[in-house]
Amino acid sequence: MIEFYAQIKWVHVASVIGSGSLFLLRGLLVQLGRQAFAMAAPLRFLSYTVDVILLTAALMLLTILPGAMFANGWLTVKLLLLPVYVVLGSFALKRGSTPAQRRTFYVLALLVFCFMASVARSHQPTGIFAMLAG
Repeated sequence: MIEFYAQIKWVHVASVIGSGSLFLLRGLLVQLGRQAFAMAAPLRFLSYTVDVILLTAALMLLTILPGAMFANGWLTVKLLLLPVYVVLGSFALKRGSTPAQRRTFYVLALLVFCFMASVARSHQPTGIFAMLAG
């Protein structure tokens, strides 16, 4: 399966971009008072579909790459931050009690998403901070 690594990685990266873009869009709709549109079935199901593709590609990459690739902990950080992002996103889109809470959770979820992306890009547990340090 290693011969398909490049294609699987491309699908994974594309679905990360798609998933993040859908969350950005849905969160903006909530912030603009268009929660019904943000929670409409087509957007929700598109989001679920992209996330399933994302996780499937991630699991495929995990099974084909050598274990030593993850020895420095960057993957562990990403995996620990994933449920944090999901919970923050859930509160940002519908579970937050007030608009101020939803806004706070939305910003925090975006920050966690961006940090996870920086961890993936740098292959360092400290993500953007490792990149800034040079």
